[in-house]
Amino acid sequence: MERTLMIIKPDAVQNRHIGEIVSFLEKEDFNILGMRMLRLTQGQAQDFYAIHKERPFYKDLVSYMTSGKVVVIALEGENAVARMREIIGATNPKEAAEGTIRNKFAESIEANAVHGSDSAENGVNETAFYFAVSDMNALR
Repeated sequence: MERTLMIIKPDAVQNRHIGEIVSFLEKEDFNILGMRMLRLTQGQAQDFYAIHKERPFYKDLVSYMTSGKVVVIALEGENAVARMREIIGATNPKEAAEGTIRNKFAESIEANAVHGSDSAENGVNETAFYFAVSDMNALR
């Protein structure tokens, strides 16, 4: 069993796609270990996306992720990271496969509806960023 994190980004929250996106996860048989809505602080967004600090889009990403509410969801399942990446679709919604979350809900390459962990290691680290282990274990 792997853990992974999904963040429903400000564009998808503002456009009221939370329920539809969670439905994708339920249909794919993910175990939801924790879920909460919050508004990221500048510091939280900078820390979470620190891996991208040297990239040209970093400041815009931090600004975007603090522009509105997000929903963070800790998930668990068999091959969770790979399955999550598959249902999310390509970063650029124009390249996302038909029926994926980004194909359905993303507005642009920047406002692309969701974040998903890109490796099993990041799945563990990213879920721990938002959820205490005791929070997730209580929901098993």
